[in-house]
Amino acid sequence: MSDLNVKASIEAILFAIGEAVDESKLLAALGTEEKPFPKKEFSDAIKELMADYEAEDRGIKLIELNGKYQLCTKNDYFEILGKIVNMPKKHVLTDVLLETLSIVAYKQPVTRAEIEKIRGVSCSHAVNRLVEYSLICEVGRLDAPGHPILFGTTDDFLRSFGISSMDELPDISPDKIEDFRKQAEEEAGIEVTV
Repeated sequence: MSDLNVKASIEAILFAIGEAVDESKLLAALGTEEKPFPKKEFSDAIKELMADYEAEDRGIKLIELNGKYQLCTKNDYFEILGKIVNMPKKHVLTDVLLETLSIVAYKQPVTRAEIEKIRGVSCSHAVNRLVEYSLICEVGRLDAPGHPILFGTTDDFLRSFGISSMDELPDISPDKIEDFRKQAEEEAGIEVTV
């Protein structure tokens, strides 16, 4: 790698691939089997690239998604892109979709039946819509009768909500949980025991 600029090499790979690329694949491309690329040098190059792209005169940014990296357009330029490209319709997340997505995000991997138990209503339409929007996907099957599908969030979920990993989801405080319980009791006219 002595002849090539590390930052430029990472940039070239990410630009050419166009999707999120796993750190291990980038390291493999930068090094060889005999001489692996140093992680510290890679980490420094990524941080410098991110800082370079954060400059106001740049239209793209470098984002991290669960140990993967991707070049993407800054949100400020979405409107301008819409004028030149036939952009797909931006998905609207209704309250039902947001509730279902929240359950998947916090409880994953989760089955459709578990989501319905929490919400108290059928969620087939919401789950299908979230899969269609690529915000959730099948992550496996439960080892139980019927082998129900397990759902989890996707990289598109992270990208859409501007977070780089699930660790960045806000914690739900005990006070908030108590508020939710009271609201549920009032709406349903029943008493919920925890």
